[in-house]
Amino acid sequence: MTKENNAINRRKFTTGALALAGASGISLPALAQKPGRPEKEQIKLGFIKLTDCAPLVVAYEKGYFEDEGLNVQLEAQANWKVLLDRVIDGQLDGAHMLAGQPLGATIGFGTKADIVTALSMDLNGNAITVSNEVWGLMKPHLAMEGGKPVHPIKADVLKKVVDAWKKQGKPFKMGMVFPVSTHNYELRYWLAAGGLNPGYYTSSDISGTSKADVLLSVTPPPQMPATMEAGTIHGYCVGEPWNQQAVAKGIGVPVITDHQIWKHNPEKVFGVKADWAKANPNTHIAVLKAMIRAGQWLDASMANRIEAVKMLSKSQYVGADAEVIGNSMTGTFEFEKGDKRPAPDFNIFFRNYATYPFYSDAIWYLTQMRRWGQITENKPDSWYLDVAKKVYLPEVYMQAANALVAEGKIKATDLPKTDGFKGVQSGFIDGVDYDGRKPNDYLSKFKIGLKATDKV
Repeated sequence: MTKENNAINRRKFTTGALALAGASGISLPALAQKPGRPEKEQIKLGFIKLTDCAPLVVAYEKGYFEDEGLNVQLEAQANWKVLLDRVIDGQLDGAHMLAGQPLGATIGFGTKADIVTALSMDLNGNAITVSNEVWGLMKPHLAMEGGKPVHPIKADVLKKVVDAWKKQGKPFKMGMVFPVSTHNYELRYWLAAGGLNPGYYTSSDISGTSKADVLLSVTPPPQMPATMEAGTIHGYCVGEPWNQQAVAKGIGVPVITDHQIWKHNPEKVFGVKADWAKANPNTHIAVLKAMIRAGQWLDASMANRIEAVKMLSKSQYVGADAEVIGNSMTGTFEFEKGDKRPAPDFNIFFRNYATYPFYSDAIWYLTQMRRWGQITENKPDSWYLDVAKKVYLPEVYMQAANALVAEGKIKATDLPKTDGFKGVQSGFIDGVDYDGRKPNDYLSKFKIGLKATDKV
């Protein structure tokens, strides 16, 4: 039986059972707690060719969307700007998004639009890679143990290279995927922790390179390795499989993962327009249910991860070699060629409440937008929370998650008991703790970056 026929049969059964329950008074607990029928059954969802699009791919390939009465078309997008624009203009119903995109759009940094998210797609998943030339210059300064570099590698080692190049009048350039990307903020965080200024955004410098020691620029993820190989950039921060691709091609070396920069950092989200969410609440919940199940499946076993690698390697999804994708998706990460280390938390899709949209996650991104000048003026703590509550929708997430609990698909213990904040978080490479309730206090702790009333 085809996937389409399965979907039709499941929808007919559910609709028929609900009708029977209504007509006869029969009690159907699991069905009774389901949200209503999707307002829009045929939807198109966008993604970028990265391994963390996995929840969308798995939800499609395993039939979870169909279980919710949805006929979904997944469509790869050329870059993050195109993806966002197509959600805004309605060509896409929703998409795999950078966590900063709904926030940036809402506050008007770049294209202004009301974008919301009710689902975090994953934790961690990125790394910073440098070219072979740069690695060769860094390596003599690294602490070694058993013939291998001691990790995590801090940017103060890179600073020696950047300072030497600066004396020669040679600029140091690195790539990241989008101005409001996790990659931009993680790369900036790592550089600044090592004493390198990654630059500020100003009204006259929208590229974010004012006062920069390292010049950052945007490059679409799949193009990162080739751009570095051509010498246009000397390193980059990107998601997988494009760090492991550099290792496989022998053109560069990943030096640090984002998990080593900020333990269990939130990465991608599922984003939709606010008015779409209001017009299609049942459809929205149906999508969330399917993706939560996909995240759970991804974290359930290594066998599932290996199956997911095969899915993602298909040309319509990530389209990279399964071996390259598997390097990071199956519990390891390869740094220098042959230096493969355990990395069980490199990709987390469900554990540690990975799918819950915490307000404190949103506020962290907003603090980094302020730190680097994307938010030009000082804002009170209350502003950060107000924006987080406008964009992040944990109440919608809980509707979807509680429906899955009622259906026996996930456990109640899989859901956090929270007011939207994770509490004080440690695990940052610079040792600075983060309290989402005190964003301005957090900003005051950094040696490099804007604080309070500072302007560039």
